[in-house]
Parts: sequence; structure tokens; C-alpha cells
Amino acid sequence: MTMADGQMALFDIPPSTAEASKKRPGSAPSPRSHEGRGLSSRRRRQRKSPLRERAFEVFAETLFPTRCAICDAPGTPLCPECTRRLPYIDTLLACPRCGAPFGRIQCTECNSVLLAPFGYQEPPWDEAASAVILTDEARRVVTTYKDQGERALARPIAAIMTRLVPPSWLAARPAIAFVPATVAARRRRGFDHAELLARELSWALEADLAPLLSPPRRLDQRKLSRTARIQNMRESFSVLPGATAPRTVIVVDDVCTTGSTLFAATEALRKGGAETIYALTFARA
Repeated sequence: MTMADGQMALFDIPPSTAEASKKRPGSAPSPRSHEGRGLSSRRRRQRKSPLRERAFEVFAETLFPTRCAICDAPGTPLCPECTRRLPYIDTLLACPRCGAPFGRIQCTECNSVLLAPFGYQEPPWDEAASAVILTDEARRVVTTYKDQGERALARPIAAIMTRLVPPSWLAARPAIAFVPATVAARRRRGFDHAELLARELSWALEADLAPLLSPPRRLDQRKLSRTARIQNMRESFSVLPGATAPRTVIVVDDVCTTGSTLFAATEALRKGGAETIYALTFARA
């Protein structure tokens, strides 16, 4: 995929809106009752809404041009040169079970000693992978995306993650789930960063998007120690009421640090019916 393909379009009209704007062949006109006129008016407002959003985005782009999250070069949220220089994890050296960068022969991350505080002998998922090591450059991409609201980064980040997905993961036609942000984080940022990544991945992989997990109630993980993170995440996720997890799921998040968030999400997905679970993140600490 070239960078032109990977860059996020600034003005994506939701499919539901596009479909709603089409007239069905041979359909009868709406009744000219008071109720019908009100419905028609609401539909006109809905059709105009994407145009207003587009105009706003053009205005914002004129005042504040998109710049690379790493080098600040104008024109793209992540320039080709910085994309090439990211600290990619070599899949030939990485641990196939937990995704640690240098655990292919003997992993120092997913052994029973380090997993004991979590109550595991081995990771709860089947396999995990991360695209890059969480260096300062990768961290800047993540923080610019989710904390500074640069949603245009979702597509290039997802494109990098897409190239990492092994064919064996796709053989069973998995659904794409994600680790939802807390209600407070989503309200503060205006969007759910993991959901947007999962949506981009579902399009790229031609897989179903499955919003399965309810938002957790917990403290911000970034301010906690390793032990505190483990306790903070215990039983923090659950499958949404009425939802049943598909047999095979790829659960998506932006960063894997201690693994406690993905552990808790995996536990909830298994309780919800998932049998095979793969964990996929952009960066790994």
C-alpha cells in the first residue's frame, strides 16, 4: 500500500448517510402531511450535515494545515520518510505468543514468573503482535493521534498494523474487536481511538467490525505502576448486553505496555463466547 492509499481522507461520508441520500427507483413521494413535512425536513438537514462538516474541515485545514506527527512536515499526518524510519518489530525475531520484540527462541516477557502477578502461566490470548517498539517517535504518533485529536492518523497507523497481520489469523475470518476507551476519555477526546483504528482495519482486512466490549470503569493506566495496573484492570471489561462474541476475534488497541488491559479484554471476550483470540497493537513498550 502506498502512502497515497494509506492517507486518511479528510471527509469520509458515512455509508448510512450516502445510502439514505439515494432515491429508490419507483418509490412513491412522501405524503404531504404535517408529519411527512417534518420528516422530510429532518432528512434534508441530515443530508446537509456532511457538507457542513466538509466545509468546516476545509476551513480548519486552511488555518491549521496537516503536519507530520514526527517531523512536522506539512501535507500529511505521517510522512513517508518518518514512516520508513519507525522502529518496526522484526516478526522473525519476535515472540509469536506475546509479540515481544526479541522472544522468538526464549521469551523474557511471557514466562510464568512475570505472568504470576496476573494469575497466569501463559498469556490468555492465542497469539499477539505489535508493529513498532514504543520509542519517542512512536509515542509521538500515538499521543498526537489520540490526545491531540489528529484523527487523520488512524488510516496510516492502521495501514502499518494491517501489514503485520499473519495470513493464519485471517484463515478463520475473524471479527475485529477493540479495547474501548473509558467514557471520560471518549468525552475528552471526542472519539474512541481504538474503535477508529479497528474500523480502518476492518475495511483493510475485509473483516466484520465487532463492538463487543463495554467501556471500562477504571483509572488512567498511564499514571499507575505495573502492580497497580494489574489491579486496576481486574474485571474492568464485560461483553455488551445481548452480544455474543464470534468464534475468532482480533482485539485491537493502540499500545501494549504491561499487557494488563489486553489481558482483561481477552478474559471478557472468552466469557462472551470467543474461542480463538489474537491481540494486535500499533506499539509495544
